[in-house]
Amino acid sequence: MTLAADLAAAVGAVGRRGRALVAVDGPDAAGKTTLADRVAALVDRPVVRASIDGFHAPRAVRLRRGDLSPEGCYRDSFDLDALQDRLLAPFARGAAAVEVAVFDHRTDRAAVVRVDDVPADGVLLVDGVFLLRPELRRWWTLGVYVHVPEEVTLARALRRDLPAPGSAEVVEERYRGRYLPAQELYRTEARPVAAAHVVVDNSDPAAPEVLRWSRPAEPAR
Repeated sequence: MTLAADLAAAVGAVGRRGRALVAVDGPDAAGKTTLADRVAALVDRPVVRASIDGFHAPRAVRLRRGDLSPEGCYRDSFDLDALQDRLLAPFARGAAAVEVAVFDHRTDRAAVVRVDDVPADGVLLVDGVFLLRPELRRWWTLGVYVHVPEEVTLARALRRDLPAPGSAEVVEERYRGRYLPAQELYRTEARPVAAAHVVVDNSDPAAPEVLRWSRPAEPAR
């Protein structure tokens, strides 16, 4: 079986008496979204997909510590209250409708995306950075951390993000000044690798390596 199929089987098995909330965490350009999409397509239960990107804070909040502040990236990028109050908590308590996005960081405006008729045995599969931080950890039935070294993140970012900023220098400055140090701060302060049930090295997407696989306990919410 492939990693995605193994994860789909694990996701399908957790929280069988009700809903399950699954986080796919990891640094930028680690392959989180791709993996989460593949898992979602294989799970034998109804899946609601979401991303932390739908819960960005407004630009004035995100950048209040400076454009290249690692601490600002980690602490200010996302509206964690909105993520919990409008998605995680309603989903966990069995709400029939949830909001999987509330803000568009590209336009810097509210942009609500709502999913109705969520089944009682549904799975919420969320991908994004900083998902295994202490403030959110209690929600996850299963936490997956996708690891790649910093040089892999940067190399992928230079391929993926180059058209938007317009130059490799801008991309590299952004990653070396803000994103990579923010991930280091996150790893040091929050220890997401230790918190994850499944840890994957995705340096080679054609042959991801499972570094740890542990059985999750039902979270106390």
